[in-house]
Amino acid sequence: MSELELLIGNKNYSSWSLRPWLALKASGLPFRERLVPLYQDGSKAALLQFSPAGKAPALRDGALVIPESLAICEYVAELAPDATLWPRAREARAVARAVACEMHAGFFALRMTMQMNIRARARTPIVPTAEAAADVARVQALVEGCRQRFGAGGPFLFGGFGIADAMLAPVATRFRTYRVPLSPVAQAWCDAIFGYPAFREWEAAAISEVERIEETDQLLP
Repeated sequence: MSELELLIGNKNYSSWSLRPWLALKASGLPFRERLVPLYQDGSKAALLQFSPAGKAPALRDGALVIPESLAICEYVAELAPDATLWPRAREARAVARAVACEMHAGFFALRMTMQMNIRARARTPIVPTAEAAADVARVQALVEGCRQRFGAGGPFLFGGFGIADAMLAPVATRFRTYRVPLSPVAQAWCDAIFGYPAFREWEAAAISEVERIEETDQLLP
């Protein structure tokens, strides 16, 4: 296998980049990262040099380029089966894949009104729109259901950290940034994400970035 290289966007803002980056860290596979600041002159050209899709993230393994977050996570899970990025038990694995796919395909209101901004905090709790509030409720239900049914082996959705956690991790940061009140179970899972060493590494880098993209006076930097 050639050296893996992951193309990512700004660590403070790029939720889709965070997901496969966490999966790669959890896999134990060595990889290089290439960061392209987004929404700047030259950003699109730099992205296109790496991936025909012209978007971040993208994973390069030799001549192979994989441009989608969940597809990257699936590929990494196949490269590192012993990392158990998907649960070993069939039922748990099916649920974990469903959670990851639901996150990949949905929650548009939450994404649009509560964009990821790791270093920022709302001055006061942000009251979500009705659609975003429904998304928040659904995320909490997913977390609570997974923790209750499959989480006995550790603090994450299926015990140990896996792809389902990586896919939902950016939502945990949104809840923190916008001061969304959560159930005790959902908050405990968020706290586990924030304490996960790989996330802490990403967070430290995000805080140190100098780029500012669409930040408002509702958020304290």
